[in-house]
Amino acid sequence: MSVIRGARERARTEVTAAIKEEARRQLAAEGAARLSLRAVARELGMVSSALYRYFPSRDDLLTALIIDAYDAVGAAAEQALAAERGSPVERWVAVCRAARDWAVGHPHEYSLIYGSPVPGYAAPQDTVAPASRVALALIAVTREAHAAGVLGQPAGRPPAGPVRADAERLGAEVAPDLPVEVVSALLAAWAQVFGIVSFEVFGQFQGVVEARGPFFDHAAAALALQVGLPADSTGKASEARRGTADAVYEPAGDGPVALAYVPADEFADLDEDLPDEPARRNGGGAGHGVLPAK
Repeated sequence: MSVIRGARERARTEVTAAIKEEARRQLAAEGAARLSLRAVARELGMVSSALYRYFPSRDDLLTALIIDAYDAVGAAAEQALAAERGSPVERWVAVCRAARDWAVGHPHEYSLIYGSPVPGYAAPQDTVAPASRVALALIAVTREAHAAGVLGQPAGRPPAGPVRADAERLGAEVAPDLPVEVVSALLAAWAQVFGIVSFEVFGQFQGVVEARGPFFDHAAAALALQVGLPADSTGKASEARRGTADAVYEPAGDGPVALAYVPADEFADLDEDLPDEPARRNGGGAGHGVLPAK
């Protein structure tokens, strides 16, 4: 009996994988809004009623594809973090780069989770945990720096009013040990990372940015500094990497963290010590990692 059950489970797994693979092909060709269970069944040589035993509705299939996509980009980010043992900024950039590389390599799946909403579809709670994995990997880098006593103050004004309330709520859920100012800066940085990725995936850099990999690393490193992460493990921004267009933070002796303003014309290339583009693509990213799905 167990042999028969095992064979049935394997067959179901294989058919499920085939359905999702055909659905991904249709996503690339037609877009998520035009995904049809009947069309998927027809391409696989199945009757529609048989496919409904695997996915009762189009929304169920979409949800499975969305969870797979979030899990794939999240796994890439976590593997990159596990592999990178450098400074906090280097670990942050490794996570961001892994997410960007996955998105560039899987533009249709990226579009499903970060593109235009699918008409008539509402993502269920099941998508929240997978959608959180990249964000939680970035939070993990920041929490490690905070625990080590090397996290500086984030750039910009402290959040106030409803912005502070949002940061307090989110911080209580995912990073109660971090100051609310840091949580607010993390939220902004997370949004900006994926904003840059979306610009690249959706063609907004065409004719504007040619060195897109190095540009992304440079921007991700600048965001890390704005969150308050140190460029090296001592908690001090190195001379090669000091500054942003606004400011960086570094410990002032044994006292509290002090703000050091650096003119934009003294802003050294943040990615000068990072691997070249071919080497990056061979790398991997582990954290764990909360933000709602689309």
